[in-house]
Amino acid sequence: MDFIEVSAGVLALTKIDRVDETRVADVKAEITHLIGNTTLRDAPIISVSAMTGTGIDDLRSSICAAADNLPERNTDGNFRLAVDRSFLLSGAGRVVTGTVFSGTADVGEQLLLAPNGAELRVREIHAQNQASEIAKAGQRCALNVVGGDLRREEIHRGDWVVAEPACFSVSRFDARIKILESEDRPLKNRTPVHVHIGALDVTGRIVTLEGSEIPSGESGLVQIQLEHTISAVRGDRIIVRDQSALRTVGGGVVLDPLPFTRGRSRDQRLQYVRSMEAANAHESLALVLQHLDTVPLDRFRQSWNLSADEASALWPTLNMVVVGDARGLIGITPKRWSEIQVLLLNGLRDWHAQYPDRPGVNDNELRVNLSERISEQTTAAAIVELLEQKKVAREGGLLRLPQHGAVRSVADQALWEKVSKVLTKEGTRPPVVHDMLDAVGEPFPVLSKFLAKTAREGQLVKVSDKRYFMPAAIVALIKIVEDLVAADAKGQFSVKNYRDSAGIGRNSAIEILEYFDRVGYTRRLDQVRQIRKPATDAFPGLIE
Repeated sequence: MDFIEVSAGVLALTKIDRVDETRVADVKAEITHLIGNTTLRDAPIISVSAMTGTGIDDLRSSICAAADNLPERNTDGNFRLAVDRSFLLSGAGRVVTGTVFSGTADVGEQLLLAPNGAELRVREIHAQNQASEIAKAGQRCALNVVGGDLRREEIHRGDWVVAEPACFSVSRFDARIKILESEDRPLKNRTPVHVHIGALDVTGRIVTLEGSEIPSGESGLVQIQLEHTISAVRGDRIIVRDQSALRTVGGGVVLDPLPFTRGRSRDQRLQYVRSMEAANAHESLALVLQHLDTVPLDRFRQSWNLSADEASALWPTLNMVVVGDARGLIGITPKRWSEIQVLLLNGLRDWHAQYPDRPGVNDNELRVNLSERISEQTTAAAIVELLEQKKVAREGGLLRLPQHGAVRSVADQALWEKVSKVLTKEGTRPPVVHDMLDAVGEPFPVLSKFLAKTAREGQLVKVSDKRYFMPAAIVALIKIVEDLVAADAKGQFSVKNYRDSAGIGRNSAIEILEYFDRVGYTRRLDQVRQIRKPATDAFPGLIE
């Protein structure tokens, strides 16, 4: 009972009509000894007989009293129900039963079957054997579920019905387990075991994280590597049995269902797992930040099964900088945040020293040339702050230090002035390279080479071999895409739509849209296109 955190209960000693009072007293004494060191040591033992009815009323009243004394169950977190039965009920359809571990779910709510992600809708709820509009943590519930995926998916004992944020699968997790004192030998590294979690029995191996074994009666941090994927979150209780599933070896609690597999040292990994043993998410994240200067917050939120509102409320309470986008949030300590900004400034200085003739560097090229590896999200957020502080300037999509001025040759500067004048004047309808020759007074090979070089430096945007644009013109062309998508119910547009809105020729429209496809901004679907990812991601530095 200790392993699954049963804090209160009532013990029923059955079939007392089959033995004499002396035997009943002896068995009560044995039970008292067995539970003496457990959480049920003070639980009442009620002698009952189903045949004569002796003790049944006492058992019922004891169970009700124990239930009344339990504190109100916390319903925080995303909804998770551990499925222990699944069956078809005439006139209703698919019914799943189980215990709700966390959160709440209402009739009509859209849920998912974990770990495979099949979509379900709750049509009816029975909680504690009564019809209900809501299922909540601590209750035994039956859910009548419907969904197109149910025609293809089987629901098994051990699956979970969960809210969307809690639907992820794991094939390994870090945990703390305690080995029973009755075990006659220590649990060794890589021991094969059966793991019971929720209503599931799954085989796997124990990998010890603190030494090569865990002695009997002691606990240790382990990683449990499973034979197949399951659903689990921090705080789920586990029972560990031997390879034959005949003997209980120990039990414990899941600490990190999404363990780091790379990018962290062994010491950092252990510190992270130990931090997950804290009593609550706030205390845990505070401890994590003491040992790791950057924390993947989405991973942390999933591990602790925090709802979106709970996570949003938690982040501001910690001393950290939160950065990120749709790809995920990252928490960074103020000290590390300052170090990252210094790293970027030093990177810019090094770039200017190496390429004094270039006006600047694009965001990604700066990032990949840093002395340390920094994620795209972190780099983008740090650059935004440096721009706001005016420690860095941006011109034509390129980053530079405010005091930097590109040292061009006299010939290159003169040619740039001519080229930029022609392209700026024509805006979103620039001439092709051949049609620029007279205006700039250079032969085709010289002009072509100069345009390609200037595009690589970021002052121009190369859409095709024959067509170049000023960055401001590309921004205007992107805006046309966004307007067309916003005006269409399906968020789509055709070449003709774009050509007419932009006021450009068909050939030019096709070249521009194919360029947008290449950089990942748009996606072609037969005769129409749609936005694939935000312009800020597709054109880093060009769109603020």
